[in-house]
Amino acid sequence: MTQARAPQSDGPAGSGQGPAADLRHRAESAASRFPPLLVRAQQLAGSVLLGEHGRRRAGMGDDFWQYRPVQAGDSRRMIDHRRSAKGDQQFVREREWQIAQTVHLWVDQGASMRFASTPALPQKIDRARLLGLAASVMMLRAGERVGLTGGRLPPRRGNAQILRLADALSLDDDGDYTPPEDRAMLPHARVLFLSDFLGPFAPLEQALAKAADRGVHGVLMQVLDPAEEEFPFDGRTIFESVGGGVRHETLKAGALKQRYLDRLAERRDALDHLCRAAGWRLGTHHTGDSAQAALMWLFHAMERSGS
Repeated sequence: MTQARAPQSDGPAGSGQGPAADLRHRAESAASRFPPLLVRAQQLAGSVLLGEHGRRRAGMGDDFWQYRPVQAGDSRRMIDHRRSAKGDQQFVREREWQIAQTVHLWVDQGASMRFASTPALPQKIDRARLLGLAASVMMLRAGERVGLTGGRLPPRRGNAQILRLADALSLDDDGDYTPPEDRAMLPHARVLFLSDFLGPFAPLEQALAKAADRGVHGVLMQVLDPAEEEFPFDGRTIFESVGGGVRHETLKAGALKQRYLDRLAERRDALDHLCRAAGWRLGTHHTGDSAQAALMWLFHAMERSGS
């Protein structure tokens, strides 16, 4: 997803001069820097009623959890000066509720996600990015700290973090399949993974095993194109990966349908078993279905994953 371009200047004629024109020009220039993805995510998030946030419960927030080094985005009042005075590094005293309100996000940006069976449908990556960013907007508004897995964008609060997330999610990966990023997950945080999960299974098993060891719970959202669910192919068909690395031609595509559907069912069963074992939740979304309904399910699933 590319960023919107700044509009061309109207020139010196007409309304091109004066304070009002200058204000309009600066406003248009600022708006042009907002990725279209962010605009759509903000609109989608705003269409879903939040209701009462499930983390606001009596009795939480008093238990000390751990000291950690100061990160970008931490306010000065969070610094524990007594602990920091023991060395050259500054530390933050984290409490249990602060860990519980941390969310890590991973969106598969591999080439396999850049698939849409018809021009009328969004690519899987477009829908995954939209859902991931809209869910982040909602969680940030509810007081959560949200960031990306891997440490590239540490969890923070605030509107500036939404812009950082939008920029990071607008990048593509060259590989057909990208493994889930499992580094830098804070203990007892929550995680949201969005992907088609059709690539190698071992990296996903490793990521959830590592999460389980750190007391991390979360949600897997499998995003599929309707054609990947129905396999509506027959006769002579050429199957080619989006990245061009795999190509298969057959004269009897219909004969492959049952074998394909069986493999898809096996993968979904494996995902379900993996999530149950790790204490995670599994959801499936088709790009032809409502993004609003998927976002509502995602948000509530993320809240329950932290319970």
